[in-house]
Amino acid sequence: MIGQAAGFAVLSALSPAALLAAAVYLSSANPRKTLLIYLAGAVTMTVVLGIVLLVVIHAGGLNQPRQRQPRYGVRLGLGVIALTASLVISRRKPKPARPDKKPGLINRLMTHPSPIAAFVVGLLLFAPSVSFIAAVQVIATAKANDATTALALALVVLIDVMLIWLPLGLYIAAPDATTRTLNAVNAWLQAHSHRLTVVLLAVAGVVLTGNGIYGLTA
Repeated sequence: MIGQAAGFAVLSALSPAALLAAAVYLSSANPRKTLLIYLAGAVTMTVVLGIVLLVVIHAGGLNQPRQRQPRYGVRLGLGVIALTASLVISRRKPKPARPDKKPGLINRLMTHPSPIAAFVVGLLLFAPSVSFIAAVQVIATAKANDATTALALALVVLIDVMLIWLPLGLYIAAPDATTRTLNAVNAWLQAHSHRLTVVLLAVAGVVLTGNGIYGLTA
């Protein structure tokens, strides 16, 4: 159970936007404090979502053994959603940047890295993904006691936000090298974010769809 949930959490964690925000905050006037607050927002969102999803799944009875088909049907549906999103995004070519165009909310918030703005960015960027929902569903439907469920959820949260605490830990150990590396990664992500988003959604879609089909036919 924990291994499968962790695998879905890794897919959820691979977010170019989350790493871009970390790179921006490490270049701010107070990088450690700003990144910690950004991490706090991300953890708050993932913990609250995880608990809500656990409660909803239990309330809907999907954790019962007789509900095996609905459980895997949900996972199959999540995979189809991810594949559809990947296809739609791939058909939309990225538009060239226009100087007169107003930046999006998250970009505006990151431009002014105040504590409140960093916390809100963490909340917004870690809204639920299909892979995170699948990870929590695995935990909620497993035959595990409360302690194991709590441990598994904590692990999923830790993995889901790893593109924040990993850069923070590296920055504390080697600030200059980490900042240079993340700035280089930031530039690469900005140049390839569209293609990378399509690929990551496609991978998540294939994994979830395959898992759902296997569960329904096994």
